[in-house]
Order: sequence, then C-alpha cells, then structure tokens
Amino acid sequence: MSTEEIVVLPELKAYIDPLTPDEHEALERSILDEGCRDALVLWGNILVDGHNRYGICQKHGLPFKTIQNERFQNMEDIHLWMIDQHLGRRSVSDFQRGVLALRKREIITERRAAAAAAVNAAKAESANAQAPWEGDVDPAVAQALASSPKVPDDALDTREALARAARLSASQVKMIETIQQKAAPEVVAAVKAGELSLNAAAVVSTLPVEEQQAMAAEGADGLKQGAKRVRDAKKKPKAEKVVPEDDGADAAPVASAEELQARVNELEAENERLRMQVKTLQELLAEQG
Repeated sequence: MSTEEIVVLPELKAYIDPLTPDEHEALERSILDEGCRDALVLWGNILVDGHNRYGICQKHGLPFKTIQNERFQNMEDIHLWMIDQHLGRRSVSDFQRGVLALRKREIITERRAAAAAAVNAAKAESANAQAPWEGDVDPAVAQALASSPKVPDDALDTREALARAARLSASQVKMIETIQQKAAPEVVAAVKAGELSLNAAAVVSTLPVEEQQAMAAEGADGLKQGAKRVRDAKKKPKAEKVVPEDDGADAAPVASAEELQARVNELEAENERLRMQVKTLQELLAEQG
C-alpha cells in the first residue's frame, strides 16, 4: 500500500506516547541503518500500529511493509485494542491509565446496551411471527446476538474493577473521575504534564471553572497553592468542633451534609448501573442457554 493510501486518524494517534528526542533519534538511526523491519499494522487503509515508524519512513522516503489485522470488526475494536496495549505499559501515567480504563468501561457499557436493545427488538419481532421455531433458542435472538459487537469479559462495573484494570487504587480512580467531570482544561493539561498531582487536581476541580483558570494563570505553583487553600478551608471547621468530655475515644471527622448526600447519590447511581448490567447479562445468558 502506498503512503498516499494510508490514513492516520488523530483519535488513534492520541493513544501513542510521544517519543523523547533521544528515543526518536535512536529509532530514526536504526531505520536509516537497517530499514523498517517491523511491518505497520493496518485495518483497511487505517494505520493502527507503527505511527512513529511511519512518520520516519515518510520523512526519508523509505519503503515499509504492512499487515492487516482482520480481527477488528469496527473502530471500537481498535480503540479497545489500543487501550489494552497502553494499560499494560509502565510509561503511561496514572492519570492516563485511569482515563483509558474509564473510556474502556464506556465502550463496554455502550456495547451491552446495544446488545440488549438488539435482543429486545428480536424478541418483539418473533412475538409477531406466525410460525414457531425449532429448538430452544429463538433464531432471531441468536442472530441478534451474533451480529452484535463482542462484549469484553471484564465489565469494569465497579470502581474497584476499574482500579485493578488501571493498576490504581479506588481512591485514585475517584480523583480521576472528578478531574474528568469538573476540571478546567488548564488543570487537565497540568496533570498530563506531571506538574500537578491527582490529589491536588481533584481538590482544585471542586472549584468553579473561573477560579481554576485564575489559579492556572499563575502556573503550577498557583494551582498547588489553590489546592492547599481549599484543603485548609475544609479542615478549619473540623478543628473548631468540640468533642464531648465523656467521649474517651478519638472522634472521627464528621462529614458535611453535602458530602454525605454526594456519596449517597454516587452509591445510588453505581447501584443502578450494576442492576442494569446484571439484568442485561441475565437476559443474554438466558437466550444463549
């Protein structure tokens, strides 16, 4: 396949860790001396693996080989493959591994919902059919399951499962979720650059976006100082609480009503998601059985 026919998608290239100048120089020197020994992996004309090698070959007009990965059925298969590749690499930061695991859960959830919808549609169609089918399995339902994208075995339904997949703690996953949902782009950029810790970024993310951006305008130190001020503000009311004299044990910090309600909402949402996942699996297993 010629260079003009190969398509490089930004959404896939975003998964690729940029090489350091020394690493890029070493790879370039190796290709110039020995040629591009490893074939580029394609799906159709889309480049899946070998972005750095492809760039160097393009730069110097060097030939290269390609192979097709025929296991991929759609773009989501490629995303899942690239996510799994990066989750296993030590060079990927904690934040990026958490983001990748969350993206994988999103794809899995969408696939399960699509499979459930296909099964329900097949059941509705079979209910209107005149002639019964032979055997225990409705062929329309079996066809719907066969044509639906494969759902990975690792469901990642809980925060603990996400943590295991990303090699993080559950608390780290919670911080990353907070950052993804509430952080200003400047805060996310600081975390990706390694200038701000997950803990500090999650704390800053609880502030209005305008305040986050004002802190980010002062650089990484401004964000760190902002996180410290938020922590201190939360500790101060607790320090002023009076412990009853007849309480001999050390009193645990009392969560605010807002914190408790937020935790209740979080648990209810997670419980509902798990309930739907279990229901969908039960339906699919029942049809396959």
